Amino acid sequence: TLTDYLQLFGVKQGMRYKHSAGPPPPSLPSTIRDVDAPPLFRERFILSGYRPVGLSWRCYLLSLFQIHNETVNVWSHLLAAVFVGILGFRLQGPEGQGFSVDVASLAVAHLLQSHSEEAHYSVFFLDYVGMAVYQYGCALALFLYSSDIDWSQSMLGQVFLPAAALLAWFSCTTGCYAKLRFRRPYPLHRKLCQVVPLGVAYLLDISPVADRLLTHRWTSNPALPLHFLQVTLFLSSAFFFSFPIPESFSPGRYDILGHSHQLFHILLSVCTLVQQEALFEDFLWRRPALLRRFGEERLLLACLSFPCLTLCCTMTALFMRRRAQAQLMKEQR
Repeated sequence: TLTDYLQLFGVKQGMRYKHSAGPPPPSLPSTIRDVDAPPLFRERFILSGYRPVGLSWRCYLLSLFQIHNETVNVWSHLLAAVFVGILGFRLQGPEGQGFSVDVASLAVAHLLQSHSEEAHYSVFFLDYVGMAVYQYGCALALFLYSSDIDWSQSMLGQVFLPAAALLAWFSCTTGCYAKLRFRRPYPLHRKLCQVVPLGVAYLLDISPVADRLLTHRWTSNPALPLHFLQVTLFLSSAFFFSFPIPESFSPGRYDILGHSHQLFHILLSVCTLVQQEALFEDFLWRRPALLRRFGEERLLLACLSFPCLTLCCTMTALFMRRRAQAQLMKEQR
């Protein structure tokens, strides 16, 4: 009978047969407060929403769909990466390849950094590599598509690319050093170590656009209002990166939504999209004369400098990672 047949396979009468597709997915633990998180993972004025340390990598990947104090940071850059990738198909050529690296590395850093102290250092060193590559990718694209002939032939224009590459590497190095060297509570010179090199690099990188904004009527080209908007968004994001506002006025109120680092991420993501649209407008305008203006050898050298910078920054991050591992082992003894 049917009853005997079901009992033969261990199924009791009255029970429904359920197909098992393997072990159930791990349930994500609740978030914890700052006092329960190691000091390395805490942020000033953020009192809750931290993920426990030491879970499996799978848990941190699944935390992409969990509400915690890094959720907005991760999703803002994941969504920006999708849009940048879609828009990036219009910018053909190696000079446009740097834009998606930064947003992707930032998302990975904030998603996986809570796994362990070693992982925290490793993914943020990767983040600094991405920032440097993004920084030089912007400089390269602005130099090729957004600079005027008079500016490119000036003294600043002649040294622009080597100086931009050096400052991008220096920003990566100082970011890694500040992350490894200083412990909480962070002193003021840690923030200066991070912000000053990035600020100097940005002033250089944006100089082709600043020259056009100061010497041209903005109605003369559709890219100029977009460049101005990009500058405004970047400066706004730098403000929220530098100052813990609004969470410093009401600790704990903006843990999940609205704290300064989230505003920094959102503004920087929108800034990237606006800048890519501005570059596309310049790309359409100046592409036919690009080879004639710069010459084949100079364009080839500019494109080859991009992977060279990426390699230098990667080697720096790997060196800093080994220093971090040695430091953690020394502390555990």
